[in-house]
Amino acid sequence: MLFRSKTDIDWMLFFATLPLVGAGLITMNSFMGSNYFFEKQSIWAMVSILVFFLLSFVDFSFLKRSKALILLFFVSVGLLASLFIMGSVFKGAQSWFSLGFLSFQPADFIKIVTILLLAKYFSKRHIEIAHVKHILISGMYAFTFFALVALQPDFGSAIIIFLIWLGMILVSGVSKKHLLGVFLVGIVAFGGMWNFVFESYQKDRIMTFIHPLADIRGAGYNAYQSTIAVGSGQIFGKGVGYGTQSRLQFLPEHETDFIFASFAEEWGFVGVLILFFLYLVVIWRILINASHGSSNFETLFGLGLAVLFISHFAVNIGTNIGLLPVTGVTIPFMSYGGSHLLAEYVGLGILMSMRSTSNKYHKDDTRYEFLGV
Repeated sequence: MLFRSKTDIDWMLFFATLPLVGAGLITMNSFMGSNYFFEKQSIWAMVSILVFFLLSFVDFSFLKRSKALILLFFVSVGLLASLFIMGSVFKGAQSWFSLGFLSFQPADFIKIVTILLLAKYFSKRHIEIAHVKHILISGMYAFTFFALVALQPDFGSAIIIFLIWLGMILVSGVSKKHLLGVFLVGIVAFGGMWNFVFESYQKDRIMTFIHPLADIRGAGYNAYQSTIAVGSGQIFGKGVGYGTQSRLQFLPEHETDFIFASFAEEWGFVGVLILFFLYLVVIWRILINASHGSSNFETLFGLGLAVLFISHFAVNIGTNIGLLPVTGVTIPFMSYGGSHLLAEYVGLGILMSMRSTSNKYHKDDTRYEFLGV
C-alpha cells in the first residue's frame, strides 16, 4: 500500500524547525511598510508543515526500484529543460514557473531528487564503490542537473547540487585517491582556460566574484552592507524592528539571501547563538535518523539530506559575513520563498516515512561500507 495507517515522527527534529521558521517570519514582519512577505510566507509555512505530515504516512519503498528513479531523473531533466521555453525571468535568471497566483522554482526540488538518485546508486554498488567509474557515473547524474541549473543561470543552486554530490561521494566510501585525481584534472583544465581561453574582462569578473568586498560600490555592495548589519547587532542586538540596515533599505534582499544579517542586527550575538544551536539540533536529529535506516538507501538519503542543510547553512552564513561570494543561496527555514521551504519539509517528510520502517540496529553493516572506514 502507498499509505500507512500510522507514522513515527521525530518530534525533537520537527519542533527544532519551528523556531527557525518563526525567526524568519518575525524578522520579515519587523520591516517597514507592507507585511506582504510575512503574510505570504506564513501561508507557505502552513502548507509545508501539512505536506511534511502527509508525506510521513507515504510508503516510499518504491523509490528503491531503479525504474522509479530513472523515471524521476528524466522527468526532472524535462522539467529543467522546459524552463528555457516556458520559464519566467526573475532578476536575470530563467528559473521559475509562474502560474499566475503562484510561482515555484524547480531547482529546490531537484536537490531532493539528486539525493534520492545518489542514495540509490551508491547503496546498490557499495561493495565495489571504490572503483573510479562510480565517481564518473554518479558525477554524470549530478552534472546533468548542475549544468541545466547553471545555464538558467542559478549558480547558487548549482553549487548546492555539486556539494550534495561531493558530500555523498565522501561518505559513500569511494576511493579518495580517485576523487583527488578527478579534482586535479579539473584544476589543470581551469588553469589552462585561465591562461589561454579567458579574456581579461572575464578574469576580472571571476576575481570580483571570489572577492566581492574588493568592489564595495559595485559587485561587493550587498556583502559589504551585510557585514555591517551583522556587526552592528553586537551582543544583544538593536531589538525587533530597529535594524537600520534593513529598515532603511541599505541591505538588499533582506528578506531572502540576507535575512540572517537582518536577524543578527536585531537579535545580536546571543540570538545568533540560539539560532546556531537550533540548526545543530536539526542536523543532529537527521544524522540520528540516518544511522537507524533499515537499509543503506535510507542511511544515504539521510546523510544526503544533512549535506543539503549543512551546505545551505554554511554558504548562506559565509555570504552574510563576507567570507564567501554572493550566490543567492537561502538559509533553511528562515529565508522568504515557498519553493525552498516546501522542498525542505518534503525532504524531512520522506525521512520521517523512512523512520517509520527503520531499525534501531542497522541491518547492513555500514561500518565498513561508508565513511571510508
